[in-house]
Amino acid sequence: MDAFSLGLWLDLLGTFVFGLSGAMLAVRRSLDVFGVVVLAGTAALFGGVIRDLLLGATPPSALQDTRYLAAALGAALCGFFGHGVVARLSKPVMVLDALGLGLFAVSGCRKALLFGLDPAPAILLGIVTAVGGGALRDLLVAEVPRVLREEIYALAALLGAAVVVLGDLLNLQEEWTILVGVTVAAVFRIISVWRGWHAPRSPGT
Repeated sequence: MDAFSLGLWLDLLGTFVFGLSGAMLAVRRSLDVFGVVVLAGTAALFGGVIRDLLLGATPPSALQDTRYLAAALGAALCGFFGHGVVARLSKPVMVLDALGLGLFAVSGCRKALLFGLDPAPAILLGIVTAVGGGALRDLLVAEVPRVLREEIYALAALLGAAVVVLGDLLNLQEEWTILVGVTVAAVFRIISVWRGWHAPRSPGT
């Protein structure tokens, strides 16, 4: 699989997973079908659009390739009609969100490296890609974005992106680096919720 095909599949999978998390949240909030589509599309596409705009890759991939819109719409329909099946998972929105976080952290960092960014900015862009869609999704339903709450979120994205940078510096096989990066970010995120880990707060709050 060539580099661009790999990046496309990473993006599409992340788009679908994040879109499904947005759809499930919309169903949980009793939104209508339009609300489900909007929330799924926001979660699925916004992070990648920010990434591409910051890289100067315009128009963004989501507007150049209809497969991105198809993945977001497919996720919305899956959530709307199949929410009962997905809901049988333990904390489905959180699990899907963790997987999407890992996929987008890795794809964002990887694309930044392909555009010639240094490791630190590439990691930062991976984090922005990972948290952007989820943050706007939460704001649309009047929730404080997860990245600003007590649960470890941005740190999980940072770890996934850092794996990609390390793999690139060591010239490791890209497929394995991507798999490890996604896994590290997603698992760390899930464990942080399970164990109740959170970032430090201001003393006395």
